[in-house]
Amino acid sequence: MADSPLTPAARATRTGLFAVVTGASSGIGYELARCCVRHGYDLVIAADEPQIEIAAAQLRDEGAEVEALLADLSTPEGVDKVCAALDGRRVDVLCANAGRGLGHAFLDQDFADIQRVVETNVTGTLHLLHRVGQRMREDHSGRILITGSIAGFVPGTYQAVYNATKAFLDSFSYALKHELHGTGVTVTCLMPGATETEFFERADMLDTRIAQQKKDDPAEVARLGFEAMMRGDGEVVTGWQNKLRAAIAMVTPADVLAERHGRMAEPQTEAPGEEANQPPPAA
Repeated sequence: MADSPLTPAARATRTGLFAVVTGASSGIGYELARCCVRHGYDLVIAADEPQIEIAAAQLRDEGAEVEALLADLSTPEGVDKVCAALDGRRVDVLCANAGRGLGHAFLDQDFADIQRVVETNVTGTLHLLHRVGQRMREDHSGRILITGSIAGFVPGTYQAVYNATKAFLDSFSYALKHELHGTGVTVTCLMPGATETEFFERADMLDTRIAQQKKDDPAEVARLGFEAMMRGDGEVVTGWQNKLRAAIAMVTPADVLAERHGRMAEPQTEAPGEEANQPPPAA
């Protein structure tokens, strides 16, 4: 889809700033892209969902120049596609938001699904951060926002792989922040809780208690993350309830956290064949 031309008035308000947002087809990623547009950034947005083109059209309507990429960031080819689209431009902001969830018990999951979660959330994210971060360091300027999660504070019973990838990102972001101290490049970790997005549907978790609870507004989560990034904060946990959950997680034994998480994330419907495997009722 070709970029829509900006009106003269819209062009006059552009700042020359440039941002890259991954996982931007919907949810937090799309709202992060909207925050960038409203602060004068033009964009490259990427996702592995075809609705990335719809998102781009909506963002162009707000006055930005937007290039949309259908790219699978779990693969080296997907990361290459994003980096090629930068075309030598200076990147002022990178929102590394692409991610996948996966529900159900680890041994019941298809390993190809497990691998894709790890390769999207961890390997692909690191690959993009490495390549764009090097360019930012050379320019002595740039802002990086990594979407972690408060899930990274909790052993994720029935979400074991997903929570572990977020623990990785939460930890990694702090380390990268300190490695880049004094370079002009800042790193912020956005750590939301359950948010009203397509996450639970895509993760096959609609039949869980955690999916049925009241969830946060993705626009508000993105706003808080964007503002923290612009201030150069190292991290932001969005919402007072999530701040409370994060504080409790810091002082609660991991075994207790794992048991509690299991009650929230365990599927409420029986897995295929599960009924047949139950012992017969007592006479």
